[in-house]
Order: sequence, then structure tokens, then C-alpha cells
Amino acid sequence: MTGPEIIAILEERFGSRIRDKKPEVIDPYVVVAPEDLLEVCQFLRDDPRLQFDFLNCITGVDYCEPDLAKAAKAGFEPHLEVVYHLSSFHRRHRFVVKVILPRWKDNQPGRLPEVPSVTSLWKTADWHERETYDLVGISFVGHPNLKRILLADDWEGHPLRKDYVFPLEYHGIRGR
Repeated sequence: MTGPEIIAILEERFGSRIRDKKPEVIDPYVVVAPEDLLEVCQFLRDDPRLQFDFLNCITGVDYCEPDLAKAAKAGFEPHLEVVYHLSSFHRRHRFVVKVILPRWKDNQPGRLPEVPSVTSLWKTADWHERETYDLVGISFVGHPNLKRILLADDWEGHPLRKDYVFPLEYHGIRGR
């Protein structure tokens, strides 16, 4: 099934809850709100026409330009995206779902934005969500064990955020 066909099925089922779409790109995708993510993903997994039985990966992307002079040229407000790459072994097609989040929950620096966990739908989400939490600073509500997976528990910050400042020293070890 092609990207446009998958998007048509999603628009038929969810209507305006599909916030944006890109059917004619290498990885066709739709954008949904965080509150719609679980329902859309469950539909993608369970609908017999789609059968997205495998979550390949989850990626967090920071769309922020720390240089304010360049930020004005970017053409979008700074935000984070969570990107879900899905595959169907049975139907032999793939698709992407995106969720756009603010950089900080309630615009309060330090409060991580939240999205529902999809671990109840795909067990592979467990470590993918932990990695995204650890490196990008996105909280997955309902995750069974959301804690750092790559960095030490006492590490401060999320190193794949564009405004992250690498520490000069960590436990007496010089970083630079």
C-alpha cells in the first residue's frame, strides 16, 4: 500500500485529527496531536488493511536554532518532534507518524514536554522511548520504567537538544 493510500484511510477514520500530511516523500507521514497518538497508532496496528505490527524506531528531533539571528530565518517556531517509523511485515509497507511538541511543557524551561507511551502497543517502544527521553528530553507518560538508558542517572540535561551545554567536567573527569 502506498503512502497516499494509508493517509486516505487515516483521514477517513480520523478526519481533522490528522493535523498535517506529506504523502509524496520518501517516508510518507502524518502529524497527530499527542492526545490522539495512542488511538491512531492502535488503528495503524490493528486495522486489517494496515497491520503495522512492528515499530522500527522512535526518534526525537530538536527544531531549535540557538542562534536567535538564524532562528528568524528558519520559518517555524522552535519545537521538538517525536517520529515513529512503522513497518508491516504482513502487508510489506511502511509509514511514519509524527507528534509536534513544545520545547518545554507549559513554556516553563526545565519541564519536559509529554507524549503518551506506546509500549502497550509495541514492546520495542520500551528502549526507544527511554533513549529519546535520555538524549532529547521528552517524557513518555505511562512508560513502565522511564529512566536513563545511555547516560548515568545523575547526568544533567539532554545532549541532543541544540541548547545543551556539554559539561567541562563530570565526576572529576575533564570533558574537553
